[in-house]
Amino acid sequence: MGAPRKFDQETRERAVRMYHDRLKENDGESKLGARRHVGALRGINPATLRNWIDADEATGSSTGAEPGSSVSAELKALRRENAELRRANEILKTASAFFAAAEVDRRLR
Repeated sequence: MGAPRKFDQETRERAVRMYHDRLKENDGESKLGARRHVGALRGINPATLRNWIDADEATGSSTGAEPGSSVSAELKALRRENAELRRANEILKTASAFFAAAEVDRRLR
């Protein structure tokens, strides 16, 4: 059995996107330098990041492949963020109801 995965899919996609953005911003920077920079920012080994980038390029979902892909990537990121905020909102509603019930129970005693 292999080792458990340390990073979720969203973290992987974000790191690969940051790598591609870093290469676009700094024309003179090497691929290794970009991997080291992103790896240091995200706490990821550059070799692991290289494997993710190779897998991303093999599937053809590279962020630099299509001009419209940045829009779809942004849309996916916003949808993920929206879902995360909805989950957080549900947790806060549940906690609020719990503490309101506890307050009512405390006043009745």
